Amino acid sequence: MPISSQMIMTLMDSLYRNNIEPIFFFDAKGAIIDMNPAAENILDPSELASMQRNEEHSPFCITCRGYTSDNELMSCINCFMSHTQAEFSSFQVYLNTKDKGVIPFSASFQTIDKETGTRVLMLRDLTSQLVTQESMYRNTMMKNTIKAQEDERKRISRELHDSVAQELLSSLVELRVLKYLNVSEDVLQKLEQTEGSLTRLLDQIRNMSVELRPSSLDDLGLEAAFRSHFKWIEKNYGVIVKFTPKLNGTRYNNEIETVFYRICQESLLNAIKYADVDEVEVTLFETEEYLEMIVEDKGEGFNLSLRDPKGTGLGLYGMRERAELVNGNLSITSQIGSGTKIHLQIPTNVARYDKN
Repeated sequence: MPISSQMIMTLMDSLYRNNIEPIFFFDAKGAIIDMNPAAENILDPSELASMQRNEEHSPFCITCRGYTSDNELMSCINCFMSHTQAEFSSFQVYLNTKDKGVIPFSASFQTIDKETGTRVLMLRDLTSQLVTQESMYRNTMMKNTIKAQEDERKRISRELHDSVAQELLSSLVELRVLKYLNVSEDVLQKLEQTEGSLTRLLDQIRNMSVELRPSSLDDLGLEAAFRSHFKWIEKNYGVIVKFTPKLNGTRYNNEIETVFYRICQESLLNAIKYADVDEVEVTLFETEEYLEMIVEDKGEGFNLSLRDPKGTGLGLYGMRERAELVNGNLSITSQIGSGTKIHLQIPTNVARYDKN
C-alpha cells in the first residue's frame, strides 16, 4: 500500500527531530531558521541564546571555530557560510560545544531551496573516529619503532659476534703463541695479564651480543633461546630457572617470538633485582586458543595498587604495551610476601608462524 504524503511528512519530521546528528537550517543571509534537538544539545547555552537572538550578522560564527581548508586545519578564509552558490558536500568543521569544548565534525552544507536560498548544515561528530585513528596510528608507529629497534639489535649483535669477537679471538690465539717463544719472565707475565684481559673482554662482548638479541631466537626459536638465556642467568646471577616447555619445537611468527622473549627477559630481570629469590619458574605452552607463558616466583612481591611499584613501573608498562600491540593479554598478580605471577596470552591465530 503506497504511503501517503502526510505520512511521509510525518516520518521526515520524526527523522529530523529524533536524529542523533545535529542539523541546522539557514536562510539566504546566514541566519538560523531552525535546528533539531541534537543541534541544540551540543551548543553552549549562552552561545545558543545569542544565536537565537541573532545578535551577530552571522550568528553561526559564535560557535564555529573554522573549517579545514587545503592550507589550514582551522580556517575562516573563504568560509562555507559566505558561499551562497557553492555546495560543500563533505568537509570538516570545528564547533565549540557545551560539554566537550572545541571538537571536529564531518559536515555537509547544501542548498535545499534555491528560490528562498534556504540551506541545511548536517553534522556528524568525528571525535570517536579520530580517537580510533589516533590509536591505530600510535600502535602502528610503536610496532614500527619496536621492529626497527629489534632489527638494529640484531645487526649490532651479529656484528659483535661475527666481527669484533672473531678479531679478539684471533688476537688471543696470536698472544698465546707468543707465550711459547723464548721471552723473558717479565714479558711472559705481561702476556698472561693481557691474555686474561682479552679473555674477559671477549666474554663481555659475547654476553652483550646475546643480550642485544640471541641468534638462537631467529635461528632455532623460543625454546632454544630461552634455554640459552636461562643458563646465562644461572651463570651470572646464581638464580635457577625451572623451565617447562610444552611446544615440541614449534616455531611462531617472528614478532610474537620476540614479544615472548622480551617479556620473559624483563620478568626475570625484575625477579632478580627486586624479588630476592633463588629460583623462578617459567612455563611455555599452547592451548586451543592461546600461546601462553607463565613466569612465577615466590619472592617478596609488591603492591599492585601502587602507581609505580618499586623499580618496575617502566618495565611493567613496556611489557603490557608489547603484549597489546599483538592483541595479547598480560596479567600480573602479586602480593607482598607471596611472590609474583606474570601470565602472557596471545591468540594462536596471531602467533602461528606464516611460512609464506
